[in-house]
Amino acid sequence: MKASTLVIVLCAILISACDSGSNHDLRNMPEEADPKLIGDKLVELFLNTPNSQYGNPRPENAPTQITYPDVCTWLGALWFAQSTKNENFTKRLEERFIPLMTVDSTLQPPKNHVDNNVFGAVPLELYLQTEKTNYLDTGLDYADTQWEAPEDATEEELTWADKGYSWQTRIWIDDMFMITAIQAQAYRATDNRKYIDRAAAEMVMYLDEIQQPNGLFYHSPDTKFFWGRGNGWMAVGMAELLRILPDDNPNRSRILEAYLKMMETLKELQGEDGMWHQLLDDPDAWNETSGSAMFTYSMIIGVKNGWLDEKEYAEVARKAWLTLVTYINENNEVTEVCEGTNIKDDRQYYLDRKRIVGDLHGQAPMIWCAHALTDW
Repeated sequence: MKASTLVIVLCAILISACDSGSNHDLRNMPEEADPKLIGDKLVELFLNTPNSQYGNPRPENAPTQITYPDVCTWLGALWFAQSTKNENFTKRLEERFIPLMTVDSTLQPPKNHVDNNVFGAVPLELYLQTEKTNYLDTGLDYADTQWEAPEDATEEELTWADKGYSWQTRIWIDDMFMITAIQAQAYRATDNRKYIDRAAAEMVMYLDEIQQPNGLFYHSPDTKFFWGRGNGWMAVGMAELLRILPDDNPNRSRILEAYLKMMETLKELQGEDGMWHQLLDDPDAWNETSGSAMFTYSMIIGVKNGWLDEKEYAEVARKAWLTLVTYINENNEVTEVCEGTNIKDDRQYYLDRKRIVGDLHGQAPMIWCAHALTDW
């Protein structure tokens, strides 16, 4: 073989190898999908948008408390600001929160539901980043009251509390982010094992109740459909819990097993375009961004922590991220986001859910992904 021919052959082999390697490279993205650029746009949009009503503009005369989609976006924005060392973002995110501690304290949600108590995750993150104890006190109040049954608790709520679980337990898949997020944050802020240990025990109970043999989750025991974003809450809840849970926690191996089983099925169900459907196993369902972003985040966390094979799952996550960024419109709003969804044992109900533009349910996990991709 001539030397020139040999060089051409070797170059072709190297190019092929580089192309193959890039398919699972989460550290280098094309300019249009640069996670810092995307994160900057989405956080800036959040900072310039009024508080929402469950992810969307607040209707006139609607209750004015902070709702969980804002909490999830706020939390992700603080993570992203820290991972990118953007002090301007951190300052502005704190300034947005300060009135909730003073003149607008009535906007703090009541401590009576999983969707409300997760609010405490934000002041706990502010405490972790600023060491201001007033944030710690506020956050721990939300974490503690999630396990302290009130005097007017129902018989069912008291039964859960007597078993050592949160009195706010209801066996909906959403809960396994809402409960674990606040409890994990409380553990990070205090090093008190009670918070993370009880979150892990709660997670295992939910796994036993609603995880199916294929690793996916029904929306509730009576709603036998694999709703995309609902499964996203479970995926992120397990990933976040495993990321923070001490190695000697007795429930760690059980949660990791459930997480790996879910990730394997999600890998198989990913569409050729990189997205997941509104109903995960339904080929007629539409591509939905919030659940897809949550699965992407969960896989990035799994790859980074060594729970998932990097070549296999980083390729899935990269493919998803590159497609997800195409669902951000010219106003930096995430499109094709499923509206807030209650439980209903009806396939058509899930297929007919509104497809929202700019809903924080989609913006939050996209910021989480941007954070995870910039925080190596």
